[in-house]
Amino acid sequence: MEAKCLSEAQQLSLDIITTLPETITETILCLLPIEEAARTSILSREWRYKWTKIPKLIFHSSGEFERTGENTASDIQMARKNMDGRCKLFYVVYQVLLLHQGPIHEFALHMDADYHCFEVDQIILYLSRNHALKKLQLEFMGQGVYKLPLCAFSLHQLTDLDLSQIDLDHQPIFGGFPKLRSLNLCSVSISTKALLHLLSNCPSLTRFIVFFEGTDDKDCTIIELFECLPAIEHLDTHTVSFVEMLVLDSLPKELPTLLIHLRYVRLKDAWLSDDGLCFLAALIKCSPNLEKICLELDCIYDYDDEIWSGILEEYSDVSLEHLNELEIGYFSIMNPEMEFVKFILARSPKLKKLRLWGLDETDQLDSEMLKTLLRSQCVSPVEIVVE
Repeated sequence: MEAKCLSEAQQLSLDIITTLPETITETILCLLPIEEAARTSILSREWRYKWTKIPKLIFHSSGEFERTGENTASDIQMARKNMDGRCKLFYVVYQVLLLHQGPIHEFALHMDADYHCFEVDQIILYLSRNHALKKLQLEFMGQGVYKLPLCAFSLHQLTDLDLSQIDLDHQPIFGGFPKLRSLNLCSVSISTKALLHLLSNCPSLTRFIVFFEGTDDKDCTIIELFECLPAIEHLDTHTVSFVEMLVLDSLPKELPTLLIHLRYVRLKDAWLSDDGLCFLAALIKCSPNLEKICLELDCIYDYDDEIWSGILEEYSDVSLEHLNELEIGYFSIMNPEMEFVKFILARSPKLKKLRLWGLDETDQLDSEMLKTLLRSQCVSPVEIVVE
């Protein structure tokens, strides 16, 4: 009797799984690693090919590829192991793409790759013929920099593009990504000319994240840069990357057009002196609707008191009517940093939270004094968090 009851319960459970709506089964399969999704084919006849229709495909190497030296027996073995791992990964990718049915909306590949990687070229060529891909993420590791093939620029339906350790420095001839809303460039190789061409052909871009070393060809002004970002809402960048690629002698006090959509700014390795402060001040002045500013300061930068004080005086008319949160990392109680915080507090009537983190031991001991000092400068009640 118990065996019969158990059998009926199992049958009921199987019926529930089999009759799930298509949208729910697709959501379940998209949340699983591709290997686990493929294993659902054993659940029932109805589930046998469901995994081949999921629109989201994510592939990554099983572990970190280990670096090799030169000519030792162990290095040769490790090189063979790495090659075997890559071959297995590509075999899985090819098999999944061969069996896949229907559109692919999201594709991600995380692996070790170098400049010449024809297997990845073939995958991107296949995706470029899909005409439905909306999100593409290519995250590569290793000593080389993978050069993105030109066929990638025919993915005109893309809304999200996330690239890491990739060479994008093509001749600026492509038509752009008219629907692209989010662009993330990490450790990419690209000239300022190619970058401006790319950004100017992404008119819908609202989210721009960029972290790369400054280029040698300083033929870009801050005006040219932000003219390419008329709809930007979220900007996250490495200050050195931006400042080093700009023509600094043309840095204006304000931009000719306001960045009215910009809500969030995060600058890494920022410095509050010289060009860094000029860039930040001009950006803040031309972003009247900013809601949050996050700065991660360069803690080894030396400040010139005369320079930073003169820059702040030039921006005395700045008003941040919508700013509600200010966060500064690696903050210290040096004059430039203290004066900058006071500058923001005095011009932000809706500011609700000030978070200062990464303080050294001396600054931590003075945290109560710091809170008292800053509260006296606020034009609105502000929660001050010192970490």
